[in-house]
Amino acid sequence: MATSSNSKPQRSPEELEDIILRKIFLVTLTDDSNPDPRIVYLQLTAAELLSEGKDLRLSSDLIERLLVDRLSTTTTESPFDYLVNCYRRAHDELKKIASMKDKTIRSRLELSIKQVKKLSASYSRIHLSNPDIFFAAPTPPAAVSSQQHQHSPLLPLIFAAVDGFTNTSTPPPPGFLDDFFKDCSDYDTLDPILKGLYEDLRGTVLKVSALGNFQQPLRALLFLVSFPAGAKSLVNHRWWIPKGMYLNGRAIEMTSILGPFFHVSALPDRTIFKSQPDVGQQCFSEATTRRPADLLSAFSTIKNVMNSLYDGLGEVLLILLKNMDTRESVLEYLAEVINKNSSRAHLQVDPISCASSGMFVNLTAVMLRLCEPFLDANLSKKDKIDPSYVFHSKRLELSGLTALHASSEEVSEWLNKDNPGKTNGSGQHTDGENRLLQSKEASSSGTKPENAKYSFICECFFMTARVLNLGLLKAFSDFKHLVQDISRCEDTLATLKNMQGQAPAPQLQLDIARLEKELELYSQEKLCYEAQILRDGTLLQRALTFNRLMLVWLVGLVGGFKMPLPATCPMEFACMPEHFVEDAMELLIFASRIPKALDGVPLDDFMNFIIMFMASPQYIRNPYLRAKMVEVLNCWMPRRSGSSDTSTLFEGHQLSLEYLVKNLLKLYVDIEFTGSHTQFYDKFNIRHNIAELLEYLWQVPSHRNAWRRIAKEEEKGIYLNFLNFLINDSIYLLDESLNKILELKELEAEMSNTAEWERRPAQERQERTRLFHSQENIIRIDMKLANEDVERVASMLNYFLFQLVGPQRKSLTLKDPEKYEFRPKQLLKQIVCIYVHLARGDTEKIFPSAISKDGRSYSDQLFTAAADVLRRIGEDGRIIQEFISLGTKAKIAAAEAMDAEAALGDIPDEFLDPIQYTLMTDPVILPSSKMIIDRPVIQRHLLSDSSDPFNRSHLTADMLIPDEDLKARIDEFLRSGELRRPKSKDSIQNTKDDNMLID
Repeated sequence: MATSSNSKPQRSPEELEDIILRKIFLVTLTDDSNPDPRIVYLQLTAAELLSEGKDLRLSSDLIERLLVDRLSTTTTESPFDYLVNCYRRAHDELKKIASMKDKTIRSRLELSIKQVKKLSASYSRIHLSNPDIFFAAPTPPAAVSSQQHQHSPLLPLIFAAVDGFTNTSTPPPPGFLDDFFKDCSDYDTLDPILKGLYEDLRGTVLKVSALGNFQQPLRALLFLVSFPAGAKSLVNHRWWIPKGMYLNGRAIEMTSILGPFFHVSALPDRTIFKSQPDVGQQCFSEATTRRPADLLSAFSTIKNVMNSLYDGLGEVLLILLKNMDTRESVLEYLAEVINKNSSRAHLQVDPISCASSGMFVNLTAVMLRLCEPFLDANLSKKDKIDPSYVFHSKRLELSGLTALHASSEEVSEWLNKDNPGKTNGSGQHTDGENRLLQSKEASSSGTKPENAKYSFICECFFMTARVLNLGLLKAFSDFKHLVQDISRCEDTLATLKNMQGQAPAPQLQLDIARLEKELELYSQEKLCYEAQILRDGTLLQRALTFNRLMLVWLVGLVGGFKMPLPATCPMEFACMPEHFVEDAMELLIFASRIPKALDGVPLDDFMNFIIMFMASPQYIRNPYLRAKMVEVLNCWMPRRSGSSDTSTLFEGHQLSLEYLVKNLLKLYVDIEFTGSHTQFYDKFNIRHNIAELLEYLWQVPSHRNAWRRIAKEEEKGIYLNFLNFLINDSIYLLDESLNKILELKELEAEMSNTAEWERRPAQERQERTRLFHSQENIIRIDMKLANEDVERVASMLNYFLFQLVGPQRKSLTLKDPEKYEFRPKQLLKQIVCIYVHLARGDTEKIFPSAISKDGRSYSDQLFTAAADVLRRIGEDGRIIQEFISLGTKAKIAAAEAMDAEAALGDIPDEFLDPIQYTLMTDPVILPSSKMIIDRPVIQRHLLSDSSDPFNRSHLTADMLIPDEDLKARIDEFLRSGELRRPKSKDSIQNTKDDNMLID
């Protein structure tokens, strides 16, 4: 056309323009018969041109008249499809003329074709915003009734554009969508089109799971908000933040535009809100029969698709937040989601009124992505976080949250004062408080105007903290409860199967089938949590990094990482929500139990915070929160963490070396009174954790020296109280376990009478069997805790006995001991009474052995010397006799231990426990790591950590596999040692007198 040969006459620019426009519009102005049925004769336009005396030729000044006439003509092609195809043909013609040599003609034709493209996009907007303005292609009868539910014809083009290719839709002509959406001057026309598109996209992902097609709608959403008009239209949609007096968290999730996108998840939800495909059923049904490779593939797939969701939603919010016209609307949306779901923090969550865990875990991941710019290694932007946001923000509802120390009345009183800072009463700051002045001047929390504007970093920080609490941390709690439900279900199922084996019954079979079905569903849900959360190391590390910022920022409110803390807690710190610290501790505990989750995470700041506040009730009121800090440290002990890296936190950390032992002893004492109605029982678990830490620290020379200094200084009686509570707990646990043994013996007697037992109703037998297992667990735990303390108490008593009657006793002589309340005679009587009382309750005969195992202070001469002193000071002869008897038993136990060790000789390495390096007595195989370990050692570990110490996989006591072959060889080794061992004339005989608790 443009490069015609010299043999053909040259066409004029007008003729070329006419030919191109007829090709693009598929129209003609002459009534000639045309073989192409697509070409339409524009009779009205032709008549108008003739009446105006113009040639029947198409030109650029006629383009809009041509379009209106053509769109008003009834054909089988819809107006929108026709306009898109016009744009496509125009694009093709523009490429054809690109090689024309005549620049003047080419420029003229390019202007005409570009005008066609612009008008095609413009009239497409006009048509979609008002479909009745032009004719519509005939609608099939079946589609009439559902016409209101039809998607916008733009949607397939957008899907095709964002996918890059599609098998079902023709891609839009290049540039069409940009021309369609970029014209901001036509916003009034675009707005209803965009709003309809957002509603269509929302509908396509409603109740879609992680395995469904959410990626295409998400990419389409991202494409639309990239246009200024698209961003503006989205935040102005009536469903951006739904309104209504009955609006709740679940309503926002299901009806807002972004809600269904955030609902996409692998986590379980209530049946009426359940998404499809069912992730648990599709990926994890009958998981025990699946190949490990299949499970790993499923884990990887879910993690990858969820991260694509996080990235897409994060990019959508980031685009909206960078746009100053839409930022406020995004913050309002996030605040509304958080505020309407505040009850997710409760123990019992109403799934009808609260959004799903899936939505909040997704929101957590997205918010952490938004925080990344201020989570640099140096936390250089932490000063932009203003604590006054907690008191004066009109966006988030934070006033009702439990504070770290201050009551609501104290907060109100402080805020009403002109000067929020506390002084020492004289109006002058103490030396310890002077270092707070700089941070207080920077924040000026109490005097911040209520209408003050806060930076995005500040807003994002507090919103992320709230979302973490309601999302990821709540999911951790749900997962923990799910694991407990599985354990209870397995126990009940085992009991029912045992009963069914003894006396089959139809109802029992039904109950077994029901429980097996429940257990399968629980297992699927557990693996879904594992896939989306536990296996996502990046999510956990981002959460840890954010919580590091949180704790460093909180420490800044008290003047930085320095000890001792100021005597008065600054109100800025006291008023901060308690969950800020609790969430950090829970996250650390959870992450510590996941292999490699802490790799690369700097833990020094966490360690500093824990040491500073674990024994500071004047800063953190809640004793359970301070006890949770000990739980974190327990997870970090080298033998438990499985990593030598954590040893530096204890053995090479400045604050740790100076304050850790002292603060642990303080907390051991403080935890006696928590204010809870369950405080009596809670303290044993907490003190067990503290005792394990103290036992580990005693093995570290620097900490042992600190311990000795504390004992010598006897600061405020803390050490004396610690010893008192230690002995009290040991006595209680021993007594409690002995009483439970009596109850257990009664139950055993009932069950051993088979005839009588079978005559009882099935329900009664089931209840009594459950009680039996419950008592077993209580006894096991109590005895474990008690036995651990017996050796510690025995060593302590030996040490005191050595000081009072040993070779150095004269060094304790004072001129006026009463002046210092030092009464050695009374102290000796008390210590001997403790020995005797412990011996009386020692039905297992472990106390003499515990005494003799103390290599530091034990000597059999001490008991003889002490008995002589007791006689001189007039102690009860009965007590003296029992004490001498105990000394004799301890001497025999020591001799037997030495003989046994000598007889055994070199112990083969395979017989040694890999953790304690002691001779195993009951070797068991760990199912996951396949390591062989002594049962008492692993059971002690499992009391506080349900994981394999070698690879951190889940482990419970009932999963242990006895190694019968190795046990037989160890027993044979011991028997051979017994044969070589000389017979002792003395041995510890069972004694029976009126003072024994159990005959």
